[in-house]
Amino acid sequence: MPFTNKTTAVVAITASLLLAACGGSSKQDNKANNPDDKVAVMPAENPFFAVSTLPLRYPHFDLIHTEHYLPAFEKGMVDQLAEIADITSQSAEPSFANTIVPLELSGQLLNRVSIVFFAMSSADTNDKIQAIETEVAPKLSAHSDKVLLNPKLFARIKQVHEQRSSAGLDAESLRLLEKNYRDFVRAGALLNAQQQEQLKVMNSELAEIGTKFSQNVLNEVNAHAVIVDSKEELAGLTDAEIQAAADAATAHKQPGKYALELANTSGQPLLASLSNRALRQRLMEASLSRGSSGGDYDTRQLVSRTALLRAQRAKLLGYANHAAYQLEDQTARTPEAVNQRLASMIVPAIRNAKREAEDLQKAMQADGVKAPLAAWDWAYYAEKVRKQRYSFDESQLRPYFELNNVLKKGVFHAANQIYGLTFTERFDLPVYQADVRVFDVADADGSPLGIFLLDPYARASKQGGAWMNEYVIQSELMGTKAIVANHLNIPKPPQGEPVLMTFDEVTTMFHEFGHGLHSLFSKVNYQTLAGTNVPRDFVEYPSQVNEMWASWPQVLKNYAVHYQTGQPMPQELLDKALAAQKFNQGFATSEQLMATLTDMALHQLAPEAVPTADKLMQFEASVLTAAGANLPMLPPRYYLPYFSHSMGGYSAGYYAYIWSEVLDADTVEWFKQNGGMTRANGQHFRDTLLSRGNSEDAMQLFVKFRGAEPDVKPLLERRGLN
Repeated sequence: MPFTNKTTAVVAITASLLLAACGGSSKQDNKANNPDDKVAVMPAENPFFAVSTLPLRYPHFDLIHTEHYLPAFEKGMVDQLAEIADITSQSAEPSFANTIVPLELSGQLLNRVSIVFFAMSSADTNDKIQAIETEVAPKLSAHSDKVLLNPKLFARIKQVHEQRSSAGLDAESLRLLEKNYRDFVRAGALLNAQQQEQLKVMNSELAEIGTKFSQNVLNEVNAHAVIVDSKEELAGLTDAEIQAAADAATAHKQPGKYALELANTSGQPLLASLSNRALRQRLMEASLSRGSSGGDYDTRQLVSRTALLRAQRAKLLGYANHAAYQLEDQTARTPEAVNQRLASMIVPAIRNAKREAEDLQKAMQADGVKAPLAAWDWAYYAEKVRKQRYSFDESQLRPYFELNNVLKKGVFHAANQIYGLTFTERFDLPVYQADVRVFDVADADGSPLGIFLLDPYARASKQGGAWMNEYVIQSELMGTKAIVANHLNIPKPPQGEPVLMTFDEVTTMFHEFGHGLHSLFSKVNYQTLAGTNVPRDFVEYPSQVNEMWASWPQVLKNYAVHYQTGQPMPQELLDKALAAQKFNQGFATSEQLMATLTDMALHQLAPEAVPTADKLMQFEASVLTAAGANLPMLPPRYYLPYFSHSMGGYSAGYYAYIWSEVLDADTVEWFKQNGGMTRANGQHFRDTLLSRGNSEDAMQLFVKFRGAEPDVKPLLERRGLN
């Protein structure tokens, strides 16, 4: 549940020119070979050419059409290069005011179109958008290099940086200056001309591969939907799930049949319910084979090539490997620190998972199944054991988790209780898809804080998973407040049916809203340092903290009401649900750690050690075997061929979830020790941490909030690893 589930793309704000990317494949017509020619024929009505006139600069989704994207990208790149030329052509001595500030302000058109385009490539893509993405990705990479490898620009930044101690800068401005300098150096500004040309070639190819990988992953998900001939095979599913499968089959041009569509994780939600073991096997095998079974969408070559290019680029830049490069500006700092944390957790996690597997094997035997426990059995028999142990099953909870109640009486209610926020749905602003909802967010004093969008449902045009993105980033310098969006993948029921959520989906909604709060609360001068523009291994921390309110008794009681009767969830059921939260944690921790191990191992390789495409799965198996974690009944959450985090912005960074959870668990303890859900506690968390973005060192912010260094004990206790 990352704050963005996309790979990186140019966003024109200082040297942090990175936001999000990805898409599909197709053929793009009317290509422009000369950017200047394209600019010359720009239609004046292109909505990206001017700042939106809607509230808080909300995007003009009603005016934006596919044909606007490429012209806006082209003009945006040209405009920013002109703005950079204005900076470098000055005769005045470099200063923060005449170099860093105009750099921060540069590229606003490019920023506007990038934000909307890459949001659509994730949330509502189509062949034309995918084709544009394929075309524009290398152009954006080249543009980024033109900015980051501009010798005149870097010379000015370097001079300002060298004189920083006598410049009289405030703390946030000094941090922006240091970040700019570091980002330019990390982008290759200190390399010689020949090395920079090598770097540009690598960056361009990586951008193209990243786009292709994302497109292939989406296509594989659609291509591997499991087609079922008869309703009888779907025993265990609800009527609504069966109808959804029938509708999906029609969409797959298989009317009269049923299609079980895939989520992007290894495990599939329906595996917990399907009693037909053969069908469970088909579903799991379809999931695990994605990207590695040959065919047009096989991704192994893309993964291998990406790992090689990243390793070569790291070496060129003077780092031991890509992981060392990535972790330099994270809170973890070094691969060794991450390796040590993973090693301390994987042994007890696997030990617990094996203990859980023994219980599931017994449940299978009691069911008359003599076969050994397999990957497609785990979720099904875990649910059976859960029912036996806690006398309830997940299906009993769903009638109490109706989407609108969860949103308004749960997510919004919690934010009101602890931060004083209020939310008003509005219907006058345009949306890009009919199911998207829009809310004004008001602060405790009634003043406007920002705008929140919710895009709740799964659809074929939408990537899997859940994520948050920002349409407008807060900045005192630019006079902007945040506009944020949460994207979920809840199956949309048939017309007229209620939207009943699983507890995992409820928790995900709270999690993603935590990212939204991090952005909405931002109160800094510079967009580069605003909101969620923090280290990857810190960005998940505020969102994970927000998950605690999903099961906080006074919040849960407020939203967990039966969708038909309005009656609250019985206390007995509530107690069982809360008690069951620690169930199956060996599995949950292990599958996450296993994916983390492969991500870290792949990105600590020297170029000559990177596995070729045909050896990729063998490499992954060897990593898991060495860790004592290669268990056939327990696959990692993601295998490398569909590990979008590892191929995108979370390369050598998937550890961030566990790393952040140390801070999260310790923060939950702080709230409990200090009176729980109070406005005073919320204000303290907001003032010391949530509002500060990246304007201060992340761990210093944590210490300011907590009053101490993070303690790992609460996490070990939560995960049952103590």
